Amino acid sequence: MADRTHAGGERTHRGIAVSGGVAHARILTIGQARRHVDPTPVPAEQVEAELARLNTALVDTRRDITAVKEQVAAAMGANEAGLFEAHLLVIEDSTLLDEVARKIRSEHLAADAAFHVVSEKYVAALEAIDDAYLRERAADLRDVAGRVIDHLQGIGEPRDLRRLSEPCIVVAHDLAPSTTATLDREHVLGFATESGGRTSHTAIMARKLGIPAVVGLGPLLGEVRDGEYALLDGHGGGLTVNPTDQTLFEYGQLKQRRAQFEEKLSLLREQPAVTLDGHHVTLAANIDAPEDMPAVQASGAQGVGLFRTEFLFLNRRDTPGEEEQYLAYKAVAERLGPGATAVLRTLDLGGDKLPGDLARTGEPNPFLGWRAIRISLGHPTGFRQQLRAILRASAHGRVRLLYPMVSCIEELRAANAHLAACREELRAEGIAFDESMPVGTMIEIPAAAVIADMLAREVDFFSIGTNDLTGYSLAVDRMNDRVAPLYQPTHPGVLRLIRMTVEAGRKLGKPTGVCGEMAGEPALVPLLVGLGVEELSATPALVPQVKFLLRRLKLPEARKLAEFALQCDSAAEIHAQSSALARQIAPALFGGG
Repeated sequence: MADRTHAGGERTHRGIAVSGGVAHARILTIGQARRHVDPTPVPAEQVEAELARLNTALVDTRRDITAVKEQVAAAMGANEAGLFEAHLLVIEDSTLLDEVARKIRSEHLAADAAFHVVSEKYVAALEAIDDAYLRERAADLRDVAGRVIDHLQGIGEPRDLRRLSEPCIVVAHDLAPSTTATLDREHVLGFATESGGRTSHTAIMARKLGIPAVVGLGPLLGEVRDGEYALLDGHGGGLTVNPTDQTLFEYGQLKQRRAQFEEKLSLLREQPAVTLDGHHVTLAANIDAPEDMPAVQASGAQGVGLFRTEFLFLNRRDTPGEEEQYLAYKAVAERLGPGATAVLRTLDLGGDKLPGDLARTGEPNPFLGWRAIRISLGHPTGFRQQLRAILRASAHGRVRLLYPMVSCIEELRAANAHLAACREELRAEGIAFDESMPVGTMIEIPAAAVIADMLAREVDFFSIGTNDLTGYSLAVDRMNDRVAPLYQPTHPGVLRLIRMTVEAGRKLGKPTGVCGEMAGEPALVPLLVGLGVEELSATPALVPQVKFLLRRLKLPEARKLAEFALQCDSAAEIHAQSSALARQIAPALFGGG
């Protein structure tokens, strides 16, 4: 909502910054997601015609999506184009299509009304589940459903954002992933949406495209008009409509300072992540694919702190075999710099998002269900393929293996038994691997933190996933607007679990790292260092900022902050104190200095 109004007409709306940069251009509005369908039944004799219309619309939609996929592949690469494989699967989903056909036959609904009712039912079910990935699938479903309904209603794209005549900032209720992926990059300077969050596909696409973006702005379309000038701040999360000359001047200075600061950050690439008083922190980067390695190297990260191997399995009909996985892991291992390591996490998927022959239906709550290490242990053949691939890659660089979502010692031992068997197989086959490859476990379930002293006897390191640890500890879905304010990584209970894990590992000489979002949030880095965390892993783009802050931090002040936090009963106060220390020592990171 607007948070200030000036006599000259300037007004600023605040939202969530999801892709950095500043843009100044005219507004172009698009009325997404406001389709009308008529629920009035059609005559019985029209049912077969409606079924035929549905089939025609599905064919047309498949053609559209295939065209988008090809455009994205040409412009952005196969990884990003793979997203639209999931869109194609939606229109081939027999469960959804059979239910639509039943609605048409039994209730005599028109094809567009039947498709709308059924798709919205599935969208609502997906959005109600505590799983960020499934919420993204809800966006996919709504995107595809909108295309089908548009074909049924004979509606074309209201605006063709692929070919524009002048620069603009796109304002919409939401932007479908397919729309975002095909934006005219020359003329679309940024976009602002009423809805959306940091983990949506459109946010990810915006970052890949390098387009400034702000989402979650709330009611906006009724307050802006096509042709109005606006200034979009992808760093601070603001959209200023009709900015005054003074505002433009201030943002001009901000852009200049930001460019100078970015240049300063780039000079840290070869510098170590060490505090002012000589305390070294291993600073690594999170990646999704081998193609991310250039960004890791450019960031100055000390290797890969988390390779999310599940991205090799997504958006495809089959599962990658041992050889395909080995080549991907090998590509990462071979590109590691001197002394750097790569942490490869085994498959971390939920029961409702499995590819190919692993697909399973009827998972009522993937957040608490069949996922991650449970799936791997339930499919030993596939698990061993992955373990063998990781072991083989360890012959080409310093690789570490990480198990996700371990909740008890039995799961860890079962996983290690499979690993031991794979080692024996490779020895017998004469295939090289690192005999001393370190093995660790994620700490993202409270029970794992409580038994960290037991787990530490059987692993070489811990990696704390603060996103899930916070969600599981507080029983909060941060994407649910009703309870999102309760999602607090600085909650005293969460911090005590982190400290408990660190101390359990330290007693046996086992290092503890953090690979969740806290590790990439400069305001919270002093707190993590003070709690004893020895390794931090963040998205490559945030690594220079974290290093900048670490090199201005002193260990005693970080420890003093942690001791305060462990005694404080207010998550907000803890966050404020950590942020205050970060701003004091590195004001340039927060727009000061």
